[in-house]
Amino acid sequence: MSHTWSWRALLPRSLLSRMILLLLLAILLSQTILTGIWMQQIQKRELEGMLSTSRNLAMSAASTVSFFKSLPLQYRHIALDQLRNMGGSRFFVSLNEDEIHIRAIPDSERKTLVLREVQKVLAGKLSDAMTIKVDFSRPDELHVFNNETLLADLPSSWARYALSLEPLNPPILVTQIEIKPGEWLYLPAPYMTLDDTVMPSNQLRFIALMTVFLCFFTFMLVRWQTRPLRRLAKAAVNLGKDIDQPPLKEEGASEIVAATRAFNIMQHRIRRYIDDRERLFSSISHDLKTPITRLRLRVELLGNEQQIGKFNKDLDELELMVKGALQTVKETDIHENIEQIDINALLEQMAESLNLHDQRLTIEGHCKWPYRGKLLALKRCIGNLFDNGIRYGQRVRVIIMDDAEILTLFIMDEGPGLPPDQFERIFEPYYRLSTDQAGSGLGLGIARNIAHAHGGDLVLENRPQGGLQATLSLPRQ
Repeated sequence: MSHTWSWRALLPRSLLSRMILLLLLAILLSQTILTGIWMQQIQKRELEGMLSTSRNLAMSAASTVSFFKSLPLQYRHIALDQLRNMGGSRFFVSLNEDEIHIRAIPDSERKTLVLREVQKVLAGKLSDAMTIKVDFSRPDELHVFNNETLLADLPSSWARYALSLEPLNPPILVTQIEIKPGEWLYLPAPYMTLDDTVMPSNQLRFIALMTVFLCFFTFMLVRWQTRPLRRLAKAAVNLGKDIDQPPLKEEGASEIVAATRAFNIMQHRIRRYIDDRERLFSSISHDLKTPITRLRLRVELLGNEQQIGKFNKDLDELELMVKGALQTVKETDIHENIEQIDINALLEQMAESLNLHDQRLTIEGHCKWPYRGKLLALKRCIGNLFDNGIRYGQRVRVIIMDDAEILTLFIMDEGPGLPPDQFERIFEPYYRLSTDQAGSGLGLGIARNIAHAHGGDLVLENRPQGGLQATLSLPRQ
């Protein structure tokens, strides 16, 4: 058997959970859009600041190169010593005979933009004959003076304070310019981070806190608004059991108040209809009993015994039909009070009366909890099923299945069963398959009506091994 999958099965069932889910989706969507716009603005400003800083560094480097190039050779080392001892210098400048090899950091979009901007400014400020090398290095991998000396090898009080900004340790922008053959000006400078901006932690905390507050207040609001709906649903379920339950309090949103008012009006109309129906059947019963009794008296005056027997037989059938109709109304009377019913004791009592001379009824299983229902109506319902099974199947077997949601009785007989096209017609009033004169054809219809009045159902089916099975399901509510 193939099962079709639907995404609707994944949706929450309650109104409260659906409202919270929709709220979370709305918050997620709005925060994603707003955060995306906000991050674009921040990245744009950071990129502009980064390029501006790159241009300033390149201008400073170009000025330093021009300054050193203008100094006589014998004065350059004196200027270098003064720059190193002054403190606060932006550059740790050195003149080297060879190019220092730089272990570059991995390429990225921001790194490419910065290097391109620095190269552009330096190329515009310096002579085309100069060789310009620009790249980024990590502080712990940076070489100074030569290709053997690392920045980490120098005393912290001398040079590392200007290049290694602990604990951040940003990448070092290293600019090397060949002033003339065999003379490289080495200009390292700490740079801002090249990492792409991610959402700050305080922004994440703000979004999470706002989501929690919104979900909490939405939960309280929806729960407050759906409380009348839950009472309305419970009253609708209990309507079939107790028509005399008090009217619901009209509160909540205007739509819920309108639904509650409509339910109260419906309940009032149903109660009035049932009262009218009872009065009508009582009147019919009273009006029919008088002429039937009068006809019986007149029949006794007939001299023909054969005619007397035929008249009495017709009058018996008429009286049986009247009693059956009245019984249908009374036995399904929803005015009966709901009470806790011990189903086990009820079944044992019925079995005891049926098994006086022969074992005709057996019970298997056990009802775990008392059932809330109408005792006389349920007794009539189950009794009709037992009588029907014993009449046409000789013996009846009852299996009890009980859980927290539904009580189910499987009533199986050993009779011939029913034709498939008769499973629904058999519940019609006065419809009978057998040709004997026993019964009025109302028992199964009354049984199903009682089951429906308790929110359950009665279903008939033929057993594979023979016989008829009646399944009486009674929800626990």
